[in-house]
Amino acid sequence: MTSQVLVEKKKLEKPPFEIHYLGDRALRTPAKRVSRVDDEIRKLVREMLQTMYSADGIGLAAPQVAVNKQVIVIDCEPDNAANPPLVLINPTIIKSSAEISPFQEGCLSIPGVYMDVTRPEVVEVSFKDENGRPRTLRATELLCRAIQHEMDHLNGVLFVDRVENQLALNEELAKHKFSPKAVKPVK
Repeated sequence: MTSQVLVEKKKLEKPPFEIHYLGDRALRTPAKRVSRVDDEIRKLVREMLQTMYSADGIGLAAPQVAVNKQVIVIDCEPDNAANPPLVLINPTIIKSSAEISPFQEGCLSIPGVYMDVTRPEVVEVSFKDENGRPRTLRATELLCRAIQHEMDHLNGVLFVDRVENQLALNEELAKHKFSPKAVKPVK
């Protein structure tokens, strides 16, 4: 069965959704599990993909467009039309590696801000795809990081909450007109 959510990987003048920014309450509300994967969810996924491609992103979580559902779309190769995007519904990390490393992250909800975040190098995640089928995936490198970053959004956590260098973070946020008060450090 082929994907039912294929969209053209291009920028739209008017994407279906508006992306919400750091400081918006929608980004801090934990998302609800999806009870049934149906045409409404597939439409949401299509519109999230269109919004993500329009914003030059590689990942987008439903809370970023103020939809309180556990839905994530990821495409680490947005310029490769042959590579289909990944859709994760109700994702759960089953295993993560003991090996951790820092890597620079950015976020469509905090444009212009790029900071190092330390995360596990490998994760195994279970989820439902856009057809409601259960899947398991072992991810490394950029995909691994993108999955963890987007899954944080489902719990109301942003990458800036995980940045260890507070001084550098505050300078970056101020430079891009974001309030450091909007950061909620993860313990």
